[in-house]
Amino acid sequence: MKKITLSILFGFFSLIAFAQLKTPEWVPNATIYEVNIRQFTPEGTFGAFEKHLPRLKSMGVDILWLMPIHPIGELNRKGSLGSYYAVRDYRGINPEFGTHEDFAHLVDAAHNLGMKVIIDWVANHTSPDALWIEEGKLDWYTLDSLGKVQPTIGTDWWDVADLNYDNPAMRKEMIACMEYWVRDFNIDGYRCDVAGWVPMDFWNTARAALDQIKPVFMLAEAEGKELYSAFEMTYGWEFHHILNDVAKGKKNAADVQAYFERMQLPTGAFHMNFTSNHDENSWNGTEMERMGDARFAMAVMAATIQGMPLVYNGQETSLDRRLKFFDKDSINWDKMDLVDFYTRLLHLHQTNPALFVGAKQTAPKFLSTKEQKDLLIYTREQGDSKVLVVINLSEQAKKVTLSAAAAGTYTNLFTNKKEILKGKQVLTLAPWGYAVYVR
Repeated sequence: MKKITLSILFGFFSLIAFAQLKTPEWVPNATIYEVNIRQFTPEGTFGAFEKHLPRLKSMGVDILWLMPIHPIGELNRKGSLGSYYAVRDYRGINPEFGTHEDFAHLVDAAHNLGMKVIIDWVANHTSPDALWIEEGKLDWYTLDSLGKVQPTIGTDWWDVADLNYDNPAMRKEMIACMEYWVRDFNIDGYRCDVAGWVPMDFWNTARAALDQIKPVFMLAEAEGKELYSAFEMTYGWEFHHILNDVAKGKKNAADVQAYFERMQLPTGAFHMNFTSNHDENSWNGTEMERMGDARFAMAVMAATIQGMPLVYNGQETSLDRRLKFFDKDSINWDKMDLVDFYTRLLHLHQTNPALFVGAKQTAPKFLSTKEQKDLLIYTREQGDSKVLVVINLSEQAKKVTLSAAAAGTYTNLFTNKKEILKGKQVLTLAPWGYAVYVR
């Protein structure tokens, strides 16, 4: 009983804390794009990536999430270059990518285009040859029976050393390092790796400290209501797995609808929706492997149903291979065949209040029933703004009869044509077909 009561109280105070977050005003209609600096260009540098900023801006990208930019440990290194997430120095720059000055130039260039920059923060562990260990601060780490650092228990991450959050000095320095990048380089926030494995009271303290410098944006690589006391956005992991299962025929429209009906987030809180990211691509497979021909329908759903849409670098060029995680493996940018597809989806999220996240976020209203397992129809509305989405979740062409609630005059997102939709009007959708109507 005591545990349940404390949990309820913690949830209550988390909601209060969320309401007090100094969320930046640019967040509600923002979109996010994940950048793997190592693989983005043949050079694998900040300078080479910077040349891509204008096209990303044009595509509708607002937030650039950079995978870890710090020096990588050499002890127990995996592969030839190591994992970005085996950080050796929280205040350093990976020399493969450039210098502190190069990074500062990239942040300024992004800001000059009206874009924001967040960096990946690995607070759960460091490399086993991190500066803190070299400085003899072993009590900052989880030690084994012999007094030696060890990986996070229950993982095969033998290239990292687990941190001890019972140590106040380590916590203080960790926050000081986070403050450094916000204060000295004017970054706009953090994507926090395995955030659920780090105590929430640390994140709450860190967030308060960062907001004293400037209002920041925080993304947790985790899912759970308790996170919203320090983070605006968490991963939509459950929804992502539903998308994968729908594409494989293991789940259907009823499962999508049931998920959103039971999803109860604190006011203003939201998920990040995605069909790919660095973990999914490298370890679980490309979109083609996981979703096949359904991947476009899944991307449309992820971008319109509720939450902030993510594009992983290379998706706009139909990245069809798993990028190597510990070695150099540059993206081939020759095709660029899906730039228009993502541009339309991202611009829609930027410009139509019905899709905004945050305090005025609206839930999807489903017009299809759970019995229509291969069909998903929903609207998002905010004032006079409305988005109607119709998706065929099957490998067969479908005839769809619209209800009176779908009637109206819209612009078809993918044809730019004005269309008048009437109740009982019949649409024909191709296998895994979709239509998005905007008002």
